[in-house]
Amino acid sequence: MTSECVRCSIVVVAFQQVIPFHLSVPCIVFAASDQDASRFEITVCAGESGRIKTSSGFGLTNLAPLSAIDKADVVIMPGWRDALDAPPARLLSALRRANDRGAQIVGLCLGTYVLAAAGLLDGGRATTHWEFADRIAARFPNIDIDPDVLYVEHNNVLTSAGTAASLDVCLHMLRTRLDAIEANRTARRLVFAPHRDGGQSQFIDQPLPAAAGDCRITELMNSVRTRLHEPHSVDTLAAEASKSRRSFTRHFKAVTGTSPAAWLLKERLLYSQRLLESSDESIETIADTAGFGSVAAMRMHFRAVLGVSPTIWRERFGAIDKAPIPSRHASIQREAQLGLSRRVTHGPL
Repeated sequence: MTSECVRCSIVVVAFQQVIPFHLSVPCIVFAASDQDASRFEITVCAGESGRIKTSSGFGLTNLAPLSAIDKADVVIMPGWRDALDAPPARLLSALRRANDRGAQIVGLCLGTYVLAAAGLLDGGRATTHWEFADRIAARFPNIDIDPDVLYVEHNNVLTSAGTAASLDVCLHMLRTRLDAIEANRTARRLVFAPHRDGGQSQFIDQPLPAAAGDCRITELMNSVRTRLHEPHSVDTLAAEASKSRRSFTRHFKAVTGTSPAAWLLKERLLYSQRLLESSDESIETIADTAGFGSVAAMRMHFRAVLGVSPTIWRERFGAIDKAPIPSRHASIQREAQLGLSRRVTHGPL
């Protein structure tokens, strides 16, 4: 979908004890992406009878009837109750009808359970919050439940892991319906990471350094961010961390949840994006400064990860922030403050 296309109708289903955060995520993301209110029409409907109360105790009013699903282009089920009780038959029927006519169906967190109960995931792959994955898999053995990823798309049905992954999957929907530029623009408005790949782990074993060796790795990462133009390799990084290649790779994965090569590529992309957005440096200079080695290599990685060329990124995204970048170190600090990080799962050092 592009900005010139007809409006996309999105219906979010509220239910008894819905978690307010889950309910609000799609409303916030698609509203933030739609400054002229022309691309998305967002409706919240009542998926159950009676006055809907959230898990925080307050009630919801002015909800659309369940029949709103019948005209939706996208239907989002933002979770379900932890008890995994049976969803209402009327709701399941409405979801099946929407799926049959080609609407995209989305299950956030335990919303996967509702889609499974509706039969929309039979024979396919899905994900959900890792704490409930085994229970849902036991109830629906014909569904391949993957508890280790952020979101899964299968046959026009999207399912996501818990809480923050709801943001990831909604931004993914923006990327596919609009483009990477619009998704990243929205993420910046929300002060959220623009892109975490669906295959990224829901959690990492050791999110904060706990040992002296791990502190050396985090210190090395901070140092490398100021030296991205240098020709780093796994071996040179391991040597700087005073570790063997094998030990360094293992400890790096434990601390960051990713490989040294993927992390370095992510950092180079982030830095080059910032330069494209905020400076008048040539593409050639930026490719060299960010450590890509050539414009061709930089262009390849931009297209693979962001779906656009560096030139298009500058043309479409550069107008947001024209503040000058006084130094590489200042730029890196700015990126850390913005919290802009991506999971990059491919690409050589």
